[in-house]
Amino acid sequence: MYLATTDAVAKTSEQSEVRRGRVAGPVLALGAVSLVTDISSEMVTAVLPLYFVLQLGLSPLQFGFLDGLYNGVTALVRLAGGYAADRGNRHKLVAGGGYALSALSRLGLLLAGGATAGIGAALAADRIGKGVRTAPRDALISLSSPPDTLGRAFGVHRAMDTTGALLGPLAAFALLWATADAYDAVFVVSFCFGLLGVLMLVAFVPNAGAPTAPRPPAPAVRRPGAWRSGALGLVRVPAFRRVLVAAALLGAATIGDAFLYLLLQRRLDFAISWFPLLPLGAAAVYLLLAVPAGRLADRVGRRVPFLAGHVALLGGYVLLLAPTDGWPLLIGVLLLLGVFYAATDGVLMALVAPVVAQERRASGMAVLQTGQALARLVAAAGFGAAWTLWGVQAALTCAVLALTVALAGAAALLRPSEKSPGGPS
Repeated sequence: MYLATTDAVAKTSEQSEVRRGRVAGPVLALGAVSLVTDISSEMVTAVLPLYFVLQLGLSPLQFGFLDGLYNGVTALVRLAGGYAADRGNRHKLVAGGGYALSALSRLGLLLAGGATAGIGAALAADRIGKGVRTAPRDALISLSSPPDTLGRAFGVHRAMDTTGALLGPLAAFALLWATADAYDAVFVVSFCFGLLGVLMLVAFVPNAGAPTAPRPPAPAVRRPGAWRSGALGLVRVPAFRRVLVAAALLGAATIGDAFLYLLLQRRLDFAISWFPLLPLGAAAVYLLLAVPAGRLADRVGRRVPFLAGHVALLGGYVLLLAPTDGWPLLIGVLLLLGVFYAATDGVLMALVAPVVAQERRASGMAVLQTGQALARLVAAAGFGAAWTLWGVQAALTCAVLALTVALAGAAALLRPSEKSPGGPS
């Protein structure tokens, strides 16, 4: 009786906060954890190319292998993280394990010295940690927020997360400048930030054992065997399947940020030393627009900004094809890329949350994130092959056509249906 009364009071209090334009406390706590953790991870990410090539003298082949490992391992463990979090309602425990593993990987870089195998193991541990924690963390956000404010909640979290992504590279380069390129100092400070993130999670983030948000309506068709068959059984639910296919379709037409930055450097011919600052421009736009995009998604429906964000990405591709040059090209592409992430990243999680039952929330998000990540890997490989075989202009033209077709298909898949009250909104 006491717990039920407490939950009712907490729910009333949270709804009052939402009416005043605030988000739930657990969402802010998770945002703070992500901010600190992203400072830790982006400090390492920013210096890895310099550390590998200049400090350790790795060959381009070795660097390419490690970079692919660093970015590709995440997709392989997301499903396991989501499934483990849903079993016994262990979202906080699984997310905390992922954060802790990533923090410990910084010490692994210190202990590895110049051994490629040791560095690869440390990077794999970091990516496994990231993959394990992502779906449980997003499930905690969705379970701590009323359904009609999910866009705002994810927008606030992504804004705080991106703040850390902006501060991390700046801290790393400032530390290298102050210590005369002492990479070990960067790894130690990065570990300290990562450990701080774990402690903040333990101290300030409650588990989702008694979610304050009302239980969302079940999808229109829910076969008992679908849930028992594990995370992949979710694809049998029509409303979830439409979101998954739409996200994968659009992901398969997304060529990747690295290619856009390389194309900018090729067109504008600026010094290589400025290249690491390009992601900061897109991240700054993302930071400014993440919360407004989330609020807009809550008001007009989440499919609208999600599709509009991909239209912005299409505009970036077209701008690179056009005869634009100089600052207009640089600012335009970075602006459109930032708009793309602000309107799609958190909004996609807010879009899928209402069509996944709470007991499968982390698994559903893991399936969606994995499908999107694998589709983007395929897209990057395809664009790279097209660039090599046909040249930049032909490859970009193919990318524009592919994204246009994907947008049309996704718009049809995400069209609201009167027969599916739990469908995409």
